[in-house]
Amino acid sequence: MTVKVEIINTGATRAEYIEVEPNVKLHISDGGEGRPIVLIHGWPLSDEMFEYQYNDLIKNKFRVIGITLRGFGKSDKPYGNYNYDVHALDIKRVLDILEINDAVLVGFSMGGAIAVRYVSVYNGAHVSKLVLAGAAVPLWTQREDFPYNLNQSSVDDLIILNYNDRPKLLSNFAKIFSATPTSLNKGIGNWLHGISLSASSNATAQCLVALRDTDLREEMAKIKMPTLILHGRKDKICSFALAEQMNAGIAHAQLVVFEKSGHSLFLEETQKFNLELIKFAK
Repeated sequence: MTVKVEIINTGATRAEYIEVEPNVKLHISDGGEGRPIVLIHGWPLSDEMFEYQYNDLIKNKFRVIGITLRGFGKSDKPYGNYNYDVHALDIKRVLDILEINDAVLVGFSMGGAIAVRYVSVYNGAHVSKLVLAGAAVPLWTQREDFPYNLNQSSVDDLIILNYNDRPKLLSNFAKIFSATPTSLNKGIGNWLHGISLSASSNATAQCLVALRDTDLREEMAKIKMPTLILHGRKDKICSFALAEQMNAGIAHAQLVVFEKSGHSLFLEETQKFNLELIKFAK
């Protein structure tokens, strides 16, 4: 039996690292030709989490740019601030340097929150469509007028655990990442765990603070571009109630529900995730 393997031509060699400020370089995965799709990962992962999106998007005539935020993956890990403003500015500098236009900006989990901050602060510079996948938007933690998702004290406990036993924090996180403990196989789980371990302790903790404290309700209302919301019905990290809040609060939004998925919808229903993204981007 002969197996045909398709080799995808990703174009000329491009920079794998882009300097966003002196002594701070971000790791970039950049391949393909066509309309740009910019992928922003979630906490505490990296651009490597999109491994099973890259090839499908490239062979469908898109240029795909995965940006690893500072403090995570193969990007530099300086001490300093790790709030959404810092990450949004880093994304702006990358897209400026690459001279990107008319992009589809895709943010997963915390990356979705950062994408909302980016669109709000920079008036959608370089971007014409937005995708929020399992996004931590508009709030990750509860308020008196926002009774959804996690309570703030539970996030305080995560921060404490980070400084005492970060591998245990990541293992606990992995247990609720998918719809059920067996939705992802052991190999995929180990792969994700390895990516998460590559983050710095400082960035892991500071981004938890940003997730706990940042309220994007007013910024969400400023989004005027077409927006696709992809969310797992069984999400235990960013509850489905958040998707409903996004759908109600973003003017030009459409919601696609992943009935079988938890937070890892990009792995639990990969084919559907990729097809919905491709359809929206086209």
